[in-house]
Amino acid sequence: MKGSKKIDMTRGSITKLALLFALPICIGNLLQQLYNTVDTIVVGNYCGSESLAAVGTSAQPVELLLCVFLGLGTGVSILVSQCTGNGNTKRLKDVIATAITFLYICAIPLSVLGLFIGPLILKIMQVPDDVYGYAVSYVNIIFLGTLGNMGYNMNAGILRGVGDSRSSLLFLIISCVVNIVLDILFVAGFHMDVTGVALATIIAMFCSWICSIIYIKKRYPELEFTVLPKRFDRALLKEVIGVGLPLGLNNSLYSLGHIAMQSLINSQGSTFIAGCAVGGKLTGLANIAITSLSSAATTFAGQNIGAKNYVRLKKGGLHIPLMSGAITCTAGIIGSIFAPQILSIFTKDPEVLELAIHYIRIILPFTWCYAVFNGIISYVNGMGKVRYTTVVNILMLWAVRIPTGYLIAHFISGKYCVACVSVSFVFGMVCMLLYFLSKQWKDVCKLAKAQELKTATT
Repeated sequence: MKGSKKIDMTRGSITKLALLFALPICIGNLLQQLYNTVDTIVVGNYCGSESLAAVGTSAQPVELLLCVFLGLGTGVSILVSQCTGNGNTKRLKDVIATAITFLYICAIPLSVLGLFIGPLILKIMQVPDDVYGYAVSYVNIIFLGTLGNMGYNMNAGILRGVGDSRSSLLFLIISCVVNIVLDILFVAGFHMDVTGVALATIIAMFCSWICSIIYIKKRYPELEFTVLPKRFDRALLKEVIGVGLPLGLNNSLYSLGHIAMQSLINSQGSTFIAGCAVGGKLTGLANIAITSLSSAATTFAGQNIGAKNYVRLKKGGLHIPLMSGAITCTAGIIGSIFAPQILSIFTKDPEVLELAIHYIRIILPFTWCYAVFNGIISYVNGMGKVRYTTVVNILMLWAVRIPTGYLIAHFISGKYCVACVSVSFVFGMVCMLLYFLSKQWKDVCKLAKAQELKTATT
């Protein structure tokens, strides 16, 4: 392809390629966390704790309605990486054209649906009365940016699939700058409270989406990328759904679980909500390696399964997840030590700060387990084997995290309910390590051994 930034995962050092691929995404995640962090800092310093709690509790309604499509977007990314691995350019163009059409079919109805469903979900989540009005305003505005959000994420997935992870960094830099400037202007300058934060967010989303369209059309003209839908292939759409729907449904169930967990947190009052929201910013900063190396794992697995390079596929299976775990563990130790100093940037309220530090000390020491878990899941998904990962995700959330959280709140204290997250991280990691004893993985190992023998005899 024309794009010189494309990374071929089918040859070369696994560690080097994974890090080269993950580094731009990692920096991008850091920037994304930065502009989310700016939201929290601006709201925490220029608005009340109710506004801070509203921003912290409003992600779940948006996540619930968008998660199925985002799972299907991952399905597109997996098919793109497989087409890249086997060099089938015609099929690659058809996958992208189908994805563009599917984007518009989903995004516009979801924007309208979100305006009606979002407030209802907030009610189900037991958002306190003093927070509810702010949360509804925030959610309604965010849903107006659905097309920009979904469009950017789909384009970023396509670019990762072809091996280009650096370009997304540029789009996020633009988005971050736009968001920060507008946050300060709307909230600190015009005193628009959470409405200003939400407007800044959706404008930044649309900027990222438009920039990604311009980039793909210029850098990869051979993909024949179009702004508006022109055609779609029903057979390919069926494949996308076959791979992406289980991931989407898994995301949906996960989002419902998040709502159940957020409801438990909300029942502890607005100060506890704000404390968890502030603490979540630091865990997000400490976990930036997780999503970036998980993206590298998905693309690595997809390209190598497409190229039928089973020797390499076997080598990368545990290598990349363990690397993610080691990096996250280091970041977690640093974050735990300096938690009071870092969290004081976000809020001056002593009660909120105390609860945020409490949150960090419970969850951050176990996030390396989540890094290993998510790395293996992403790798297996990249191979197109989504059933096992779906079952594990469901069990991790619904059989472990949520029951444990409610049991802790009932028998010990609501203040410690977030410990269920750490318990679920450990459970999920153990389950995914057991995947390496499964028949699917043993088949990969057999094919790898056959390739090694064939290479040795030629």
